Amino acid sequence: MNSYFDGKVIWITGASSGIGEALVKELAMNTTTKIILSSRKEEQLFAVAGKARLSPDRFAVLPLDLALYKDMPEIAAKAVEKFGKIDLLINNAGLSQRSLAIETDIEVDKRLIEVDYIGTVALTKAVLPYMIKAGRGQIAVVSSLMGIFGAPMRSGYAGAKHALHGFFDALRAELYNQNIHITIICPGFIQTDISVHAVTGDGSAQGTMDDATMNGMPVDVFAKKMLNAIRQQKNQKAIGGKEVLGTYLKRFFPGLLAKVVRKAKVV
Repeated sequence: MNSYFDGKVIWITGASSGIGEALVKELAMNTTTKIILSSRKEEQLFAVAGKARLSPDRFAVLPLDLALYKDMPEIAAKAVEKFGKIDLLINNAGLSQRSLAIETDIEVDKRLIEVDYIGTVALTKAVLPYMIKAGRGQIAVVSSLMGIFGAPMRSGYAGAKHALHGFFDALRAELYNQNIHITIICPGFIQTDISVHAVTGDGSAQGTMDDATMNGMPVDVFAKKMLNAIRQQKNQKAIGGKEVLGTYLKRFFPGLLAKVVRKAKVV
């Protein structure tokens, strides 16, 4: 893995915790890449860089809020100024959901779309001109298994993630001759705080850890698998435990999948 990432500048959103933090640690330990860390929590970003033992010349902190999507061109310009280029953008930041569709305020659905879809698309569009000018680049986006199939209590989240797949599949085709690669990563249950911060029907945080998330794949193991998929320039990769089988059921046995998710205990 090392030689693929060595010498690159990698921008990771959602880097203050969870998957983003695990990616920073893995890259810091096993590559010579330079990393731009972004999220809304500036202090925590510096803490992550410190725990990863990144030397000052190997990292930069750049706060951003995906909901403020109109700011993305300005933020992208600042990112490029840090190290002169962006070789790999990892769109990892996002927000999950735990509420029935009928009990979810439409403003919550709107927020999920703005953060998980529009903000990610806006940042990607802001970075693309620099990659096109350089004649190379790679964009990875952390979607979810919910971007492939839906499940109860995830309607707005699944909708936003499905939208990501449509956009990035189309973008991949448009960039086919530009030497810019697109990789969509679809995590299953990963041991992070995603369910703790997930929004409920009124927009408040759930505040508790789901059993499935608690018993999911360790985040450091996931980070290694994700970076390997990026290195291999996979178009799409589902990573997790037995829940990944849902992707095959969706493709070959959609009726069976529908029965499974109806009976599944998802919270």
